[in-house]
Amino acid sequence: MVIKKQEESTLETAATRVKPPPLFKVMLLNDDFTPMDFVVAVIQKFFGMDREQATRIMLKVHREGLGVCGVFPRDIAATKVEQVIAYARQHQHPLACVMEEN
Repeated sequence: MVIKKQEESTLETAATRVKPPPLFKVMLLNDDFTPMDFVVAVIQKFFGMDREQATRIMLKVHREGLGVCGVFPRDIAATKVEQVIAYARQHQHPLACVMEEN
């Protein structure tokens, strides 16, 4: 009778790093027609900011041509852009909202 020695096998776990998904800035663009109060209301409604923060971003949009309202994963950023544009059109304003990779 022959007895075989059973070999032990161990699995080594390889450390794999999954990099986080890219983030996107959601920005409002300046135009000469959308009232400042409406822009402040949009920032409050869709980006959850208080009136003071929203006013600061609105003034940045007004003075510099664009203002960042938040940084989000791609799907959330795209949804925010769509919501803002639809809301602005519903209220007959040409407010533009875009996203770009951070």
